[in-house]
Amino acid sequence: MPPRSPLPQLHGVLVLDKPSGPTSTACLTAIKRLGQKKIGHAGTLDPLAAGVLVVLLGEATKIAPYVMEGEKTYLGALRLGLTTDTYDIQGAVTAEAPWDHVGPAALTEAVAAWTEETSQEVPPYSAAKHQGRPLYELARKGLAAPVKSKEISVADARVEHVDLPSATFRVRVSAGVYIRSLVHSLGKRLGCGAVMTALTREASRPFDLRQASGLEDILADPASLPGRVIPLEKALPHWRNVALGADAAALVRQGVRIRAGREAAAGENALLCDEDSRPLALARAEEADGGLRWAILRGLFGDPQPARRGGRTVPERTVTPNTGG
Repeated sequence: MPPRSPLPQLHGVLVLDKPSGPTSTACLTAIKRLGQKKIGHAGTLDPLAAGVLVVLLGEATKIAPYVMEGEKTYLGALRLGLTTDTYDIQGAVTAEAPWDHVGPAALTEAVAAWTEETSQEVPPYSAAKHQGRPLYELARKGLAAPVKSKEISVADARVEHVDLPSATFRVRVSAGVYIRSLVHSLGKRLGCGAVMTALTREASRPFDLRQASGLEDILADPASLPGRVIPLEKALPHWRNVALGADAAALVRQGVRIRAGREAAAGENALLCDEDSRPLALARAEEADGGLRWAILRGLFGDPQPARRGGRTVPERTVTPNTGG
């Protein structure tokens, strides 16, 4: 039987329901073999973690910074009394301590206190880099690396169920927060240690598990992949779509900052498209030359030349904002 022909390169967002076990990179490699040579993701998940992994295909790889900045929601589980080098149950145990002085109320209060944290230590086993090398690489080789910290924001944190020494919790956080670090810090505050035992990313705004496809389902039926991909023009549903006439579209392709319409507000982000709804560029409305103009943030399907000041004023028309895929 002849080998199955690979799919053409697709352009858009695949919301993947990553299984627990494989790395995010391994999941992408499996999809890459389906003809998707240009591929990336917006926010990695540890091997232990499951749930929403936003996979970017083709030209959608260019929108990664604007997809990654959205809030994340997780359902997790923890266990008191243990500390590991990775801050989760898969690491080597570095300490054990009694936990029976901690009651359900104290644990519930400690989880809720995550909303007061504004910074956290980056786990030694993480993809964060020191002098160009991932921390996990240094840790595996026993090499010293400085303790890194980062600013975070936790919008909501609550216990869902307590069965000591274990508990489940749900948390909504800013981009880049390490949930296992939150658990590790909780264990230190309670004086008994704690490790994360399970984690599911339920949402990576603006996408959630309801839109997600299982990796096994995709690999079992590669021909279904195009139908699972959210097209690029709908990949930023929280941005307004602005459809341009032929003249304006031609200028945008050259990087010219065209005049924004009356509906635009200073600082507003938009996806500029041509008359056939083909995405042209990501743009932001900025004050220039006595009015608002669309300053190009990132060109799509062939980057435009660097934007120059001024530019010819052209009309535009708007379409209804996307509501998701």
